[in-house]
Amino acid sequence: MSDESGRGRGGKPEPRTGRTGRTLRHELKTPIHQILGYAGLVADELTAKGWTSPLPDLQRIQAAARNLDALLDGLADEGTVSPPAPPEAAPEIGTGPEKVSERLLVVDDNEVNLQMLSRRLRSHGYQVSVARDGAEALRAVQRESFDAILLDVVMPVLTGLDVLRSIRERLSPADLPVIMTTAQGESDKIVEALRLGANDYVTKPIDFPVVLARLETHIRLKEAKQKTERLAKELGNKNRFIQKTFGRYLSDDVVGRLLSDPEGLLLGGEKRTVTILMADLRGFTTLSEGIEPERVMAVLNSYLGTMTRVIHRYRGTIDEFIGDAVLALFGAPFTAADDATRAVACALEMQIAMGEVNEAAARRGLPPLEMGIALNTGEVLVGNIGSEERAKYGVVGSHVNLTGRIESFTVGGQILISDSTRKAAGEGLVTGAATALNSKGFRDPVTVHELLGIGPPHDLALPPNGFSPRPLEANLPVRFSLLTDKRVEGDAARAEFTSICLRGGEMRSDPLPALLADLRIEMEAGEVRDQFFAKVVERSEASVRVRFTSIPATIADSLRGLMAAADRREVAEGK
Repeated sequence: MSDESGRGRGGKPEPRTGRTGRTLRHELKTPIHQILGYAGLVADELTAKGWTSPLPDLQRIQAAARNLDALLDGLADEGTVSPPAPPEAAPEIGTGPEKVSERLLVVDDNEVNLQMLSRRLRSHGYQVSVARDGAEALRAVQRESFDAILLDVVMPVLTGLDVLRSIRERLSPADLPVIMTTAQGESDKIVEALRLGANDYVTKPIDFPVVLARLETHIRLKEAKQKTERLAKELGNKNRFIQKTFGRYLSDDVVGRLLSDPEGLLLGGEKRTVTILMADLRGFTTLSEGIEPERVMAVLNSYLGTMTRVIHRYRGTIDEFIGDAVLALFGAPFTAADDATRAVACALEMQIAMGEVNEAAARRGLPPLEMGIALNTGEVLVGNIGSEERAKYGVVGSHVNLTGRIESFTVGGQILISDSTRKAAGEGLVTGAATALNSKGFRDPVTVHELLGIGPPHDLALPPNGFSPRPLEANLPVRFSLLTDKRVEGDAARAEFTSICLRGGEMRSDPLPALLADLRIEMEAGEVRDQFFAKVVERSEASVRVRFTSIPATIADSLRGLMAAADRREVAEGK
């Protein structure tokens, strides 16, 4: 293993046989390069100490060395010498050290070159490690991190190209800049180094100001890349935080639009046909009376969390939560051909998911909950509503009010859809009875259908509603009042239940209440005088079927007693 002077690592001359002009030139230029390097190093140190008088002599030494170097460039392989080119003007020397903290690795198998270059770099504030061969350089890179590497091309065993090739298998040019040092006239090696991923190169004799400038350039480029990556990561973290935070209230589609569209926060809206979903718990206010607020809130959050996951799964946009009610949109902010179909499937899965909600309620010792859902499709105004200080992405229009009106006619476990939604959802819907409703803002009655299921590809159906009244041995006398917008209308009327269960029963009265009428009912017999609420779901000439929308625990216990008596009678009669 030899250095550029032809001496072995022990300093002994190696035999030289068949030396060409090229080989001789290389051997002669090495000490000249070292003279130039040390002259620059001495000039730096003198300048740092304020001793400027020797600088002209050092500049003359440098000029003479450059002149000799240029003379050797004319030495051809045949041994002829061409006239030297005029020496280049001596560069400005003695600029003094700069305070920097970057870590460099200098790799060269020539000890003199290695010490000279590392000393000059340290004098300019760099932290410098050295490696005397390729294997030592690779070990250093694996062990430590560097901001840049100065790597000699010509080295025994592992050449600089071999080292570069190994480094680039793990670290990119942006991650670790590598500047190659090579002798003049080795253009083929320069090309190969650049092809392997070298960032730059300098030729010998090394022009130290050029080395400093190129190190500075590539280290700053590396820092800029790292800063860009750091900022991108921080921005990504902030976006994920925003997405996660606002995703609790808005769908990913809306949050994505607000993050990506600079006009997404502007006030205003547009007319668009959307399918509106409104869901509300039945009797939640009554249920929550007398129960610790923490337990009530835990169940409510479980319910809203479950419904949110279902709505987002069907790409719905949650407009808002209103207590225990949910308002969601399908078709805003982005429209798709299957908006109404997805809304129908979403409503069915929300009712199915009430089983999960009630399991959570049971674990907290609370009675089961029921939910009614309405779907309606129509043209509304959607967009950012509010003021510059406070705004929300929402929807306004008569079809929103109509959806709320339809939802008020639902009972627990039921889904009512407008005729416009039924038509927009297409084939595959399974529906029950149709009913005509009168609603403010609409001149003609609005037809609604009870939704029971949907075929492929969703294949969803409502679970059994558990409505199975038991015939009573003796009719149960009650009094009922009609409710309009939760207000009592007129005087109470007498009625009686002929069959009953926890979900409702069959009731006779004269006159009979209208279909979908809301009732407030009070028992007349026994000690129980609590009120409970119901809705008329079927009507015949002689009776109506009602579904209970809210019953207190005392009424529920009384009904269980009546049902148990009916069951015992059936057993005794062998039915």
